[in-house]
Amino acid sequence: MFRQARINMGDYTVFQHAPITEALLDIRVELQQPVSLSNLDQYHEKIKERFPEKQQRIAFKANIKLAPEGATAAIPTSEPDGYLFRSTANNKIVQARLDGFTFNKLRPYENWEAFKSEAQELWDFYYQIAGSLRITRLALRYINRIEIPLPFKFKDYILTLPEVAPSLPQAMSGFFMQLTIPNPDIEATAVINETIENVTDNQRLPLIFDIDVFREVNLIGNKPEMWAAFDQLRDFKNNVFFDSITEKTRGLFE
Repeated sequence: MFRQARINMGDYTVFQHAPITEALLDIRVELQQPVSLSNLDQYHEKIKERFPEKQQRIAFKANIKLAPEGATAAIPTSEPDGYLFRSTANNKIVQARLDGFTFNKLRPYENWEAFKSEAQELWDFYYQIAGSLRITRLALRYINRIEIPLPFKFKDYILTLPEVAPSLPQAMSGFFMQLTIPNPDIEATAVINETIENVTDNQRLPLIFDIDVFREVNLIGNKPEMWAAFDQLRDFKNNVFFDSITEKTRGLFE
């Protein structure tokens, strides 16, 4: 049974100029029957009118052996584990892999309902090819790029950020911060990454606010409750985002 998320997402604003540069929906699986790359290649037949570009996906592996005399690393190996299918015109990518499925939507991002609906359709095609499987992990990732006009104080725009000791100079020319925040109510976790990019020509500082929310699951087959879980992950992601920005930040997206 999935628990209720903290807030009804109807309470949140859909911005005209949302800062989302990329949204990803990922489903990690363990296949219960043999599936080859040639099987995954058939996936393209179902979607090639919308995703005409095909690229093989390469996975890299490196093993470390621990022994009393010390650790040794094996030579890294690489092998294909799936395909990427792209729609350059619509800024979309589908990944069909031996360990799962990912749908990427680059800017412009419309809304959650449209994004989830297309992901469901594309996932169903994957499931038809993969057949029997166990779903082990569900994840959403939203990468936001917030351009803040100079000069400014960080806390005027973002509430989740590094804290510099008062006795030190308060200016920052760069930073990278990562936080891992569990949400026991829905048995999920958020990984937040923040950094800044170079100042733009129009004197704005881009803040990258990257939110990755995920949940470990154990679902056999194509379960409808998987999409209810994605709704909860989306709610959690929005809680992280909206609770971390100020009214000044909201004004940038109107």
